[in-house]
Amino acid sequence: MSHSPPSNRRSPGISYQELLDTDTHPVPDVLRLESPRDLGSDDISIDRYISRDWHEAEVENLWRRVWQFACREDDIPEVGDYVLYEIVRDSYLVVRAAPDTIKAYPNACLHRGRRLKDYPGRCSELRCSFHGFAWALDGRLANVPARWDFEHVTDDEFSLPECQVGTWAGFVMINPDPAAEPLADFLGDIDTHFDRWDLANRYTQAHVAKVIDANWKIAQEAFCEAFHVNATHPQILPYLGDTNTQVDVWENFARAISPGGTPSPLLDRTPTQDEMMRSMLDVRHDEDSPRPVGEDESMRAVGAAMSRDRWRPIAGDVVDGWSDAEMMDSIDYTIFPNFHPWGSFNRIVYRFRPFGDDHRRAIMECIFLAPYQGEKPPNAPVHWLDETESFTDAPELGTLGKVFNQDLFNMARVQQGLETTRKPGMTLGNYQESKIRWLHDKLDQWVKGGSRGGG
Repeated sequence: MSHSPPSNRRSPGISYQELLDTDTHPVPDVLRLESPRDLGSDDISIDRYISRDWHEAEVENLWRRVWQFACREDDIPEVGDYVLYEIVRDSYLVVRAAPDTIKAYPNACLHRGRRLKDYPGRCSELRCSFHGFAWALDGRLANVPARWDFEHVTDDEFSLPECQVGTWAGFVMINPDPAAEPLADFLGDIDTHFDRWDLANRYTQAHVAKVIDANWKIAQEAFCEAFHVNATHPQILPYLGDTNTQVDVWENFARAISPGGTPSPLLDRTPTQDEMMRSMLDVRHDEDSPRPVGEDESMRAVGAAMSRDRWRPIAGDVVDGWSDAEMMDSIDYTIFPNFHPWGSFNRIVYRFRPFGDDHRRAIMECIFLAPYQGEKPPNAPVHWLDETESFTDAPELGTLGKVFNQDLFNMARVQQGLETTRKPGMTLGNYQESKIRWLHDKLDQWVKGGSRGGG
């Protein structure tokens, strides 16, 4: 059921739905959906960012029980290909066991516990390098050296334990909990949102990862609202309707749509169309040259036409049927707890995880999923930035690296501030930051042992 946000929860200026009414192309139904949710106005306890006890509760009740993005299907295209998915203290092997079968196992030998694999690769069996115990790709016990000494080991009882595995839009999702609900139930009707954008038929054009000196939720939350743009990314204000972002919450996923090609209501004057165009080039990693905006044109329509021209040779004529909104807006979905696939040709996918067992550090990953024509290009390897490097040291990110660095400037300082403050909770806006409220509402359900309803 669609709803409209209460009038006292909407920023001055044109609303997102009113902006869609000005589109030069038909707007897809998925962008016409509205699902605001009142999640109260209570402060969010800072314990969940700084407390070791909360971290341990996340390990046990969240990371060992929730569906999470592990890799892309085309990261393991051939039988025997495998990757390691690491989360806190746990390591999982995600293996192409047969042409149409993907399995996931805890990365541990059942003999003495040694990790079965230390690096991604391809193999014909899962053999431990310590004593040589081996398993077939489907998890069945294949070999026990000196079998005469292990008469108490039976093949049936010595198969590798399995995680649940599911796929969605080309993403491989795993759940360590064998009793978890099926992935389709967890995701709900998100398929209907992404059918038009077909993320399955993309390739990994870029994959950049960096360790952040802040809790994984602090890193993630920097990308869950546009309210911070006015202070953190002021160069974008002429181009982005930050406080006019539409926020929608469903069950296990939510989204924030920030309109491009329309100025921020926080500006004290209306920028010219050319100023808006120059501002766009500061944030849009897929455009590199401005085009003059005529007197009878809008920058939003012109910017959308530029994007169509750029994507047409790559994606084909489908771009001519897509709306200005799909070409211009930031359509950021979040699938609980840490997975951010964007809609349309934005290409962006984020993932945020704890860095090992350190609850004060996180891994931030930005993946570009791009369409292609002809033979599928190879996936880009992960580009790990070291502690001395910033996102501008990843040229594959284009101008987006500069924007990320502005976010990076804040993250560690939020962690430091929460360690220092005497205020027991963070105070959030009720609408603009409602996606963050939704994340913490879901965390309460999982970490505190509440209900875990489907999508």
